[in-house]
Amino acid sequence: MNILNFQYKCVDALNFMKEIPDNTVKLIITSPPYNIGKEYEVKTNINTYLENMKPMIREMVRILAEDGSICWQTGNYVENGEVFPLDIFYYFIFKEMGLKLRNRIIWHFGHGLHCKNRFSGRYETILWFTKSDSYTFNLDAVRIPSKYPGKKYYKGAKKGQLSCNKLGKNPEDVWEITVKRLEDDWDCLIWDIPNVKSNHVEKEDHPCQFPVELVERCVLALTNPTDIVYDPFCGVGSTLIGALKNDRIAYGTELEQKYVKIGCDRIERLKKDCLKTRPIYQEIYKPKMNDKVAQIPLEWRNGDENCKYV
Repeated sequence: MNILNFQYKCVDALNFMKEIPDNTVKLIITSPPYNIGKEYEVKTNINTYLENMKPMIREMVRILAEDGSICWQTGNYVENGEVFPLDIFYYFIFKEMGLKLRNRIIWHFGHGLHCKNRFSGRYETILWFTKSDSYTFNLDAVRIPSKYPGKKYYKGAKKGQLSCNKLGKNPEDVWEITVKRLEDDWDCLIWDIPNVKSNHVEKEDHPCQFPVELVERCVLALTNPTDIVYDPFCGVGSTLIGALKNDRIAYGTELEQKYVKIGCDRIERLKKDCLKTRPIYQEIYKPKMNDKVAQIPLEWRNGDENCKYV
């Protein structure tokens, strides 16, 4: 595999960014700490947390190319049972710094911790911001087959001519990914991508690991080959892998040395073409009706032997 230049350093992201020239990074994609007390963060009150993030966001805006994008993936901060939707708080910070929101994408996943006093959370959001109105967006790279390719204009000057683009249709602003038909992909703002849990093919020793598939969708749409992609909170290197797989230059910073070590090992496996990742567009597995895990346990059937399936 042809791996372009990359940097993956165990350094503070703010200090690293200060060495990057203005307007040079095409895509910044990351999942920042959620202020929930993970080993790599210090939990504080939400106002202090957001204020501490502002200098870093300001540097991101400085290094971002004029035609570049930021994909800011985040979830919720929960305190005493109250939910604080971080994407809403972050929206105003990015707006204050002159960025423009192009999409608010919902990343849905089917598994996670179960709640007792509220509905279980099964989604996070990606805020896609651009620095200007002249941003890179590769429509042809993400077009999907038209549902009615033979459709023709029925009136006007073009009556009788084909009305569809032969390369496919614009995927609109609602993306639904990993469904049964490829033509449905990129078709809605809900991205149905499995989160990286214990049985995921990409799972490493990290509590909040990014799926490579999620990174690749942003890389393909918002950058071109040899563009620079940067993740300031790079964890075990999923963003680097998603960028390098698609011939981009990748930068990443991470404070935890053990994660950098894991990420470097993953990149070495990528070079040797032996790194396992979940294929982009792969359908999410659904248990078959005769699978044991899909059957109602015998002790729940109340004597009804015919009641076998959920």
